Amino acid sequence: MADLEKFRSDTRSWLEANAPESLRGARGEEEVWGGKKAVYSNPDRKRWLDMMAEKGWTSPTWPVEYGGGGLSSKEVKVLSQELTRLKLPAPLVGFGLTMIGPTLLQFGTEEQKKEHLPRICRGEIRWCQGYSEPDAGSDLAALQCKAVDDGDHFVITGTKVWTSYADESDWIFALVRSDPNVKKQAGITFILIDMDSPGVTVRPIQLISGASPFCETYFENVRVPKANVLGKINGGWSVAKALLGHERNMIAGTFGGGRGGRRKTLADHARRYLPEVDGRLADPLLRDEIAQIELDGRAFSLTVQRTADGAKAGHKPGPESSMFKVYGTELNMRRQELMVRIAGPQALGWEGDGFEDEELVLTRTWLRSRGNALEGGTSEIQRNIIAKRVLGLPD
Repeated sequence: MADLEKFRSDTRSWLEANAPESLRGARGEEEVWGGKKAVYSNPDRKRWLDMMAEKGWTSPTWPVEYGGGGLSSKEVKVLSQELTRLKLPAPLVGFGLTMIGPTLLQFGTEEQKKEHLPRICRGEIRWCQGYSEPDAGSDLAALQCKAVDDGDHFVITGTKVWTSYADESDWIFALVRSDPNVKKQAGITFILIDMDSPGVTVRPIQLISGASPFCETYFENVRVPKANVLGKINGGWSVAKALLGHERNMIAGTFGGGRGGRRKTLADHARRYLPEVDGRLADPLLRDEIAQIELDGRAFSLTVQRTADGAKAGHKPGPESSMFKVYGTELNMRRQELMVRIAGPQALGWEGDGFEDEELVLTRTWLRSRGNALEGGTSEIQRNIIAKRVLGLPD
């Protein structure tokens, strides 16, 4: 306990001395994903990233030799508390930290770990995911993006779709069909591809929300060294499933308080638009609904945190990642629906002087929340996994 209190004291002193003043109170604002194409509207965000990376605190639980902080779960909790105390933003987010990084730690060779993990920690490389295809989404094992053996390389040809932030990424981790003559799950290889490789083309997909976070990614005779295979050739399905567990935990954690700071409560939102009586919202049914969602969110956050602590202690992701993904996405949709109902017509604007910027963001966030039930495996797929792996039901 004394060591933990010393760690808290040292951490607090370091943050007080080094955290940029412009970022104190900025928790929950613009996130930093890093990468070669990153643009920092505030130079302090880049300075904050560099300082935290130097401490190993962009990935505090990873081994020091790969750029991490080597902290225990208790120390990470203290660090999080001290960052929250100053309302400081996360120095770095992204699929490198939450998805491919943990998978590299589990399956990567020593050379792969040394090549990729430190650059992830420093925010030098941004990653995207190449799983879904035009004819392989929920049935992921039906993928057809082919990898032809060519000595020390694979030659990759095919299309990936719904590739989040591919247009802003430097590398992609992808599933490819390396053997078409065996059972579909058995002929898949997990491979790491430099997005600057000749033959890679990216096209953003315009969404109803007005944003374009998703892309189509085309591979035309792209040569990739076999040294970039993660796990075994034709053994990528096991790697893919492990990474999906990390992805689902990431998605669930986003809605369970796993990232960012204190967001505006539903009660705060409601007071802006609805009448009060004696300091309380006038509608008792609405008060009950708000309280229920906030309580559900708090309980979910604690459950996600408990599982995260288990992961840091060495427990591998299991079916709980599917349960979290279903519950987290549906909780977020409930929240967004209620926020729109509370704001009424002011939540239905698209542009124009009659709406504040925050209201236009609310509209787009509500529309975007529908996609949460699809990405990382649809809610229907997650329920099938729960039925088989938790309830023991037959296929």
